Amino acid sequence: MAEEKTPESKELEETATESEKIEETPEEAEPVVKPSKERQVKKVRPSTQVWKFYKIEGDQLKKLKKDCPRCGKGVFLSEHHDRETCGKCGYTQFKK
Repeated sequence: MAEEKTPESKELEETATESEKIEETPEEAEPVVKPSKERQVKKVRPSTQVWKFYKIEGDQLKKLKKDCPRCGKGVFLSEHHDRETCGKCGYTQFKK
């Protein structure tokens, strides 16, 4: 029961394969776009209460805590019972 192929059927097969080849050719590959992540919003934190580290005496300001010798002005040493430490760089100064 083999089918005999006529010249017309051969032409149809050739045109069909050519059209399939045309459809099979890949179109320009579209770049894969990942969905963008939403940026995290920084939490609004209360400002540091630096005003607690100063005392007003008349027309002058007096510092209540020492400045860190490594970090410079604006970074204060925290006071512990036996030492003073810097929270930024870790500098430690022991009390006598």
